[in-house]
Amino acid sequence: MNPPCGRCNKPVYPTEKVNCLDKYWHKGCFSCEVCKMALSMNNYKGFDKKPYCSMHYPKTSFTIVTDTPENLRLKQQTLLNSQALYKEDFEKNKGKGFSVVTDTPEMQRLKKTQDQISNIKYHEEFEKSKIRSDAPPPENRQDYEDQPSNPGRFSQPAVQMRPAAVAPPGGGKRYQALYSYMAAEADEVSLQEGDLILDVEPIDEGWVFGCNQRTGQRGMLPANYVRPV
Repeated sequence: MNPPCGRCNKPVYPTEKVNCLDKYWHKGCFSCEVCKMALSMNNYKGFDKKPYCSMHYPKTSFTIVTDTPENLRLKQQTLLNSQALYKEDFEKNKGKGFSVVTDTPEMQRLKKTQDQISNIKYHEEFEKSKIRSDAPPPENRQDYEDQPSNPGRFSQPAVQMRPAAVAPPGGGKRYQALYSYMAAEADEVSLQEGDLILDVEPIDEGWVFGCNQRTGQRGMLPANYVRPV
């Protein structure tokens, strides 16, 4: 007995039979459900046991769930359960502090690498600070005398402790200020770089007595802030 066609339900004879989608079709009946375009075994697309062309093949989409009262109740109940579980977990873990990280071989390798980098940086900083501490002051360097006379290139030297000011007799030498100096006591003389100092007389190691030609002040001034001219 010849089976019926999947579209027209008429008997399908062996010479015109197409077996596809669990059905038998006449060659002329095996066409797209939408546009009726004739199909073959090479270009059809099956959906719900019906043939379609590529253009009209149904696209699958997600089913939209209607917000019925029952669905809304279930949604609210799920939310409440989630909040209750979160609060329960929070109370359990409260006060436990940081989580323990498993000491895996990879974590051990990273820790070792970080320790090595820290040690290298520490030694670099230590060597730099050692070089800075061992460096002599500018006035003690061998090449200090070879530098051109430019007082602004060097930092101001330290001022030594001085004795009480006693004005020496006049007729001293002429000196020029290498650096600016702000008087710290009433019997000292303030200087600006390049000031001429007249009647300079040494008082003690590190201090001299003189008169600033620019201001007319007479008093004590540090000897390493001036040079003879």
